[in-house]
Amino acid sequence: MGTIVGKRVNSIGYGMGSLTSPHKSVSTADAIAVLKTALEAGANCWNAGLIYGTSTYNSCHLLNAYFTQYPSDVDRVCVSVKGCFDLWQGKIFNDADSVRASIDEALRVIDGKCKIDIFEPCRVDPRIPIEETVGAIAEYVRAGKVGGIGLSECGAGTIRRAMKVHPIAAVEIEISLISTEAFTNGITQTCRDYNIPIIAYSPLGHGFLTGQIRRLDDIPQSDYRRMFPRFQPDAFADNIRLVEEVKAIAQKKGCSEVQIAIAWVAAQSEKAGVPIIPIPGSSNLPRTKENTSHIKLEKSELTDIEDILRKIEVKGGRAPGKFAHLLNG
Repeated sequence: MGTIVGKRVNSIGYGMGSLTSPHKSVSTADAIAVLKTALEAGANCWNAGLIYGTSTYNSCHLLNAYFTQYPSDVDRVCVSVKGCFDLWQGKIFNDADSVRASIDEALRVIDGKCKIDIFEPCRVDPRIPIEETVGAIAEYVRAGKVGGIGLSECGAGTIRRAMKVHPIAAVEIEISLISTEAFTNGITQTCRDYNIPIIAYSPLGHGFLTGQIRRLDDIPQSDYRRMFPRFQPDAFADNIRLVEEVKAIAQKKGCSEVQIAIAWVAAQSEKAGVPIIPIPGSSNLPRTKENTSHIKLEKSELTDIEDILRKIEVKGGRAPGKFAHLLNG
């Protein structure tokens, strides 16, 4: 458990991306039911975005609908909204005017139904100084329209530069059993230096750690994950060994490999010296219950997992080559 912009947040959060994806047919009523289930399970750090969906229906529209139905839940949830990015074209818009336009759009759609506790540009724009981007968001913080500033997929140096402009409320990076780079590239150390909580996206490795993907052909042809180096046949056979090892630990403990994977990320808070909050997302109600069930790993189990990570080297990068420049900006 930690604190973000003055709100207490629990050890597991929720990623809203799948609820408004144009590639899925999740009704607003069903999406609201999933959010309510996640919240009642304790997942009160919600990660939303203008990027999740279309201009006419995205996470911000869903937040409006949810808090219209459950206005008393407003103070129970810490809401983070990502913007300044075209997810489908991979284009970043982090200049000051674009940042202001993105925040204004989020505020317009949410329409006061809840506060944007954190606004974060989805990626770091190499063309625009981070000082300009953060400075524009800071205007909204000072005006009381946004609670705090977040950074996503940023490098350690970017965090330090941003902190000279305005305090950073949270940093969102990818952390999972197959994505542990944050512990060796200076990001977690920098967050500890500034006492910045970490939001861990894709704690299930884009579904790889669920055990449901056994080969590349298990991923639909239209699924973006087919492009990921870690899912390619030459890497898959090696990487699936890690999943099998985690499954063995889960069977021994009497839980799922999903719960082990999420619990491991949350348990890294002690190692990092700051809260690390995994934000698994699912549009499936039973799976949401599974994802948000808090499983405590014993020291011996954590040691076993560390032994597995040392033994099995994950093959392949986190993103296809043409998108690699969007990582650790």
